[in-house]
Amino acid sequence: MASKQLIINCSPFETRVALLEGSQIVEFYIERTKERGIVASIYKGKVARVLPGMQSAFVDIGIERAAFLYGGDIAPENPPEPDPDSADDGDEGPRSRQNQDFKVEELVREGQEIIVQVAKDSIGTKGARVTSYLSLPGRYVVLMPNMRHIGISRKIQDEEERNRLRGIIEEIRPSDVGFVVRTASENVPREKLEADAQFLLKMWDTINQKVATEKAPCRIHEDLNLVFRSTRDLLSKDLDRIVVDDKRTYENLVKFLNRFSIKLGAQVHLYDGQVGIFDAYGIELEVGRALSPKVWLKSGGYIIIDETEALVSIDVNTGRYVGNKSLGDTIVKTNLEAVREIVLQLRLRNIGGIIIIDFIDMDRASDRERVYQALNNELQLDKSRTSALKISEFGLVQMTRKRTEESLSRKLCSPCPTCNGTGKVKSPTSITYELIRDLVREFSKQKTEKFIVRAHPSVADRLHEEDREFLTDLTEQYEKKVVVKAVEHFHVEKFEISAV
Repeated sequence: MASKQLIINCSPFETRVALLEGSQIVEFYIERTKERGIVASIYKGKVARVLPGMQSAFVDIGIERAAFLYGGDIAPENPPEPDPDSADDGDEGPRSRQNQDFKVEELVREGQEIIVQVAKDSIGTKGARVTSYLSLPGRYVVLMPNMRHIGISRKIQDEEERNRLRGIIEEIRPSDVGFVVRTASENVPREKLEADAQFLLKMWDTINQKVATEKAPCRIHEDLNLVFRSTRDLLSKDLDRIVVDDKRTYENLVKFLNRFSIKLGAQVHLYDGQVGIFDAYGIELEVGRALSPKVWLKSGGYIIIDETEALVSIDVNTGRYVGNKSLGDTIVKTNLEAVREIVLQLRLRNIGGIIIIDFIDMDRASDRERVYQALNNELQLDKSRTSALKISEFGLVQMTRKRTEESLSRKLCSPCPTCNGTGKVKSPTSITYELIRDLVREFSKQKTEKFIVRAHPSVADRLHEEDREFLTDLTEQYEKKVVVKAVEHFHVEKFEISAV
């Protein structure tokens, strides 16, 4: 198995964290000082509007846009005891409850104060999504104040170990709260689990004290910053070391990890190289490539990733790969190679929401099943919750991936001011004909006999050559004279018409 390293780059304006498997970057996170997200923050809010028709409500939490609260995410005052074998995975806290036993108007009313936690940051035009099912993650366990059951991470498969962990938590938890045991708890001594749980219970007491004294809307609790949050969530038994390029952050991180184990603190190393840490580990170049829509496969095939407001589409192509056996064999090999790269790119680019994968068509059902199983196996490596349907006869996979914040491209890029985010500009032919139509309008409005047209060279060339006859007919019809000038610095869509 390839070694894993967590590489942390700190600067006054932003923090960047990359998870490496061998020399391959598989996850990347960025947090800017002035644009820090609010996921996992807890707010004392006020219900601004209840929408029975949508079984939801909008909550004022003191930020620019009201937060969205779905009815299934509202914890009733006296929740029923859940099934002890619930579907919580143990690492991300409770899922949306999708509560169908209550109507939203019976749970909240306009003007009511309510304690909520941000589940998703504002993304695009949508406001933050919140839930009143709170969760406070620690290193080994997650405290759920609104629940009463114990969940064990599905990744802990040994039944004896699951029973041991459940027994410990049953003994130490208060009866009015619940806990989820995280994957990192496997084979951890009782005293460490108890210390983690007690720390979270004290944190919950502090939050309750603020709730009682603060006036809504306001923030009651903020999650750890990116350095500590990523270390807490990504630190695992197979992580070899953590490398940080800032001395102060290094010292604070060692203290943070020593709270759990001196062995964990010893995994942190201070980078003092002459070149930037991301350059030294080859990360800077990989982050740049992660913004390209086309990703080449080793065989010569490639995938195209297209992010839109509604969904993300991923197209698989054979490209330069021609194989050496049958067409069916070439297609299956390309699809299997694409599976690993697709999951890698989903993690690296932090892509979430609805995702459609268009594999190359496979005639045999057995081939489709083989590729589908490979996709599911790769998705097991992803800590974000995913769900994928079987490959259709058209080679399509519909899947979802939990999204809590903007993707990498949306964080690092902004829409093109020329194409307004469409990714396309009009062709010189289209611009030429548009220019001619505008000339007709100007001829009708202006009594001047001479006009000067300034345009991009490609448009000017068309007016002098391919479309010269249209311009000649037009000037003869209106008895006008037109002088066309090419302007090198003009964008292809820009042109100017002036009367002389």
